[in-house]
Amino acid sequence: MKDTPSVIIIGAGPGGLAAALLLAHAGVKVRIIERLPRPGGRCSAIEEQGFRFDLGPTFFLYPLVLERIFRLIGRNLASDIPMVRLDPQYRLKFGEGGDLRCTPDMRQMAAEIAKYAPADAANLSKYLAENRHKMASFKPVLEQAFLSWKDLASWDLMKLLPILRPWRSVDSDLRRFFADQRTRLAFSFQAKYLGMSPFNCPSLFTILSFLEYEWGVHHPIGGCSAVSEGMARIAEEMGVTISLGEEVTALQFDGRRAMGVKTTHGEYQADKIVINADFARAMSRLVPDHLRRRWTNRKLAKKKYSCSTFMMYLGIEGLYDQLDHHTIYTSNDYTGNLADIEGRQRLTEDTSFYVQNAGVTDKTLAPAGHSTLYVLAPVAHQSEAINWKTEKARFRQQVFNQLPKIGLTDVERRIRFEKVITPADWEGNYEVFNGATFNLAHNLTQMLHLRPRNRFEDLESVYLVGGGTHPGSGLPVIYESARITSRLLLKDLGMNTGWLDEAEIPRPAV
Repeated sequence: MKDTPSVIIIGAGPGGLAAALLLAHAGVKVRIIERLPRPGGRCSAIEEQGFRFDLGPTFFLYPLVLERIFRLIGRNLASDIPMVRLDPQYRLKFGEGGDLRCTPDMRQMAAEIAKYAPADAANLSKYLAENRHKMASFKPVLEQAFLSWKDLASWDLMKLLPILRPWRSVDSDLRRFFADQRTRLAFSFQAKYLGMSPFNCPSLFTILSFLEYEWGVHHPIGGCSAVSEGMARIAEEMGVTISLGEEVTALQFDGRRAMGVKTTHGEYQADKIVINADFARAMSRLVPDHLRRRWTNRKLAKKKYSCSTFMMYLGIEGLYDQLDHHTIYTSNDYTGNLADIEGRQRLTEDTSFYVQNAGVTDKTLAPAGHSTLYVLAPVAHQSEAINWKTEKARFRQQVFNQLPKIGLTDVERRIRFEKVITPADWEGNYEVFNGATFNLAHNLTQMLHLRPRNRFEDLESVYLVGGGTHPGSGLPVIYESARITSRLLLKDLGMNTGWLDEAEIPRPAV
């Protein structure tokens, strides 16, 4: 009798967990090895003194991708991991003046925009209709592997050029609908989900804000980290072995073929290896440089990477019931702030920032009478230009000085727990290459077949999931990467893959 095929997954991030569910359902023996003491990777939780925070993502978008995966393995996402659809989705506070409460109710949203830009409000339905068509046209590309330029040619993407307009940025494409910069910011700040500026991000990604309004912004009870924990729990129920607090220190090879891994606890062999760790860091740490052709250390150093984030996790005495669940403040000189991040690599005095006040929705995150504030400021990724040992305290105070601009006062006096993470911490403590929290940038030369491929091209028996491979960063496409990679891996094992294309995502009521 043929032995059950085995797979080792390095990293218990969202992509690794989703792949584990699919592979285990297919009958593969799966072991996940995670360096951190809890599952989720950058989508795990911080828990201290009764306070609970998401380490990374706090917006749960387009849940139907994960819902599809759950249906494929015979589970129900809604019952396994309860979520709340937010309305309003978030509040935008503009440094140049005015604010906007963004709601999925399109009549109300148009009325909000009309308060300062009536012509923009009239074009809202046109924006939504065009991006609905763009999403439908590009969706098959996001669901399939691109292993060479031949795969690119087979999709005949030339026919999509008039729809995708790759020569435009997100901001320039939105100018066709919205004249007021504040409206464009409302529909383009989502480029930050990819760690990019809307002035540089390809126009394809106008679909990001569309997804919010079409499918909703959701809050899983317990935070996005609760999704990771739920997936890990289900994986273990399916027979997956999850080793936490164990670090993979090297891949083991026979020639270019990966045969297993060496960890801080021992050695393990498997038929296939799936890497869910930060791509550039995993390559430079786990794989000898001479085994890599396209992704050598020298070439990795020349690639473009996303921005980073300065994080503050604050456990607060008292409640902020007047503050929305999500609030985004955009700098008065937003373009200058973005240039400081992406080009000049310096810190901006009037920095943009984001605050999550999840306690207005979810009372499970803090002790009674207390609340959590999650504060994020986009900053440049790690370089010699900013020394976080000397800048950390100053920039922390600078961010606190910004908080009254969204109505948050008297915060410091009420802090009962505080944790700060800088780009240097992302790199040193969380193994994120250059502290670039959104991985490789999503410019046109680092997408589709030009991104590290799901069946990794430099090695044999190695596969990738997560933000460093196709389709890219952001939870929905990271989950989709797991389905793409699982299909390739199972096919290579000679196992059935037809079921992976079942459970098509239905359209919402419009």
